[in-house]
Amino acid sequence: MKTDVLIIGAGPAGIFTAIEMLRRGSKKKIVLVEKGQPIERRSCPKDKTGRCISCRPVCHITTGFSGAGAFSDGKLSLSPEVGGNLPTLIGDTLARETIAYTDKIYLEYGADEHIEGLGQNEKVKAIRKRAIQAGLQLVDCPIRHLGTERAQILYGDIQKDLLRQGVEMLFGHECLDLILDGQVCRGAVISDGKKTFEIEAAHTIVATGRRGADWLEKLCTDHDIAHEPGTVDIGVRVECRNEVMEEVNEVLYESKLIGYPQPFKNKVRTFCQNPGGYVSQENYDNDLAVVNGHSFKGKKSDNTNLAILVSHNFSVPFNQPIAYAQKVGELTNMLANGQILVQRFGDILDGKRTWTKELAFSNVRPTLPDAVAGDITAAMPYRAMTNIINFIQAADIVVPGFAAPETLLYSPELKFYSNRVKMDADFNTNIIGLHCLGDSSGWTRGLMMASVMGVLMGRKLV
Repeated sequence: MKTDVLIIGAGPAGIFTAIEMLRRGSKKKIVLVEKGQPIERRSCPKDKTGRCISCRPVCHITTGFSGAGAFSDGKLSLSPEVGGNLPTLIGDTLARETIAYTDKIYLEYGADEHIEGLGQNEKVKAIRKRAIQAGLQLVDCPIRHLGTERAQILYGDIQKDLLRQGVEMLFGHECLDLILDGQVCRGAVISDGKKTFEIEAAHTIVATGRRGADWLEKLCTDHDIAHEPGTVDIGVRVECRNEVMEEVNEVLYESKLIGYPQPFKNKVRTFCQNPGGYVSQENYDNDLAVVNGHSFKGKKSDNTNLAILVSHNFSVPFNQPIAYAQKVGELTNMLANGQILVQRFGDILDGKRTWTKELAFSNVRPTLPDAVAGDITAAMPYRAMTNIINFIQAADIVVPGFAAPETLLYSPELKFYSNRVKMDADFNTNIIGLHCLGDSSGWTRGLMMASVMGVLMGRKLV
């Protein structure tokens, strides 16, 4: 099989590469290979079963057309200050311009025109003042919220549009390896689980998302694709009552706080805040269960959840940060019998585990009902746990009640984007014809910046 452009992974980066090529009038043949299923066949059975049943061969929440985007809360961050380090590669001006351009495409496909976090400057100043008093930095980023249910419709429309315009999509197909001829990439080896075949391509784009980061890291090592270990984030998902988060939810929708708590001074940040949202479980290929959060447009809970992530930067001789984070997750899963672990913040401070019956007496009722009550500190590394505790106590100055004894912490919350592929501003690797995009490349974090990277790649390929 031959094509002009081969895209591995149907997440936002790969999707927007194809969109921009077509918008620019490209007549090149595009083949998109996706391990999961099309939007209409992605369905999580947990809505019926009440618990995660570890779907095989892939988790429908994280895999399929649009990647985790269709089942996430669907937030588009409209600032280059949020979403990874892409501006350092392409420049701040181009990043801002492309965010605005990409945002218009999302609007064309039905994204909500309302932007969260604008027009309340005085209230933002008051929140920032408290953040400064707490030794934290507030990043106020405008947010366009798609909502989980709306995101599925929007990406479904994009899928139909790309198919109509001739993009060939191979669902249920996995990339096994790249085809290299010296320092030139000639395509990839693909399997549908029954037969294996090769696709030759002038340009091969690897855009496998956050869940494909470890696979890409191995690929880089096997084929001498220039890369470097970056940051790996290990943390928890925090859940508290909406009443506690009411002000920041109303004013900012998502309050991004950054701190460097004593004694280790690692970077600790909040991420993916979901007002009235639901805590969720995602399963990776290696049976690793990780926690995430969703927020719907129409369906709301009594709680707000958000991630608190501790950044780990390792130095020589260690060069396996993704494997390190996975081991932390595996240990937590072991304690929870393959599920997500939940513990009350007060119990952590008291040095005791949380029992299931105790959760029923709290104002905060878990929105992930099959999470297992237990002891997160038995699995979380001391350095990360200390950072999380100190950060939560500092954040309590910004949001009074955030560090309440009944506040829930879920674990493990892990972000796999630590492997960073070395590329130039045109996304060329040291292997001719090979490009790496999105969260798996290590340059982006989240829907918007991954989409931006795809738009810019599309322009290069026209």
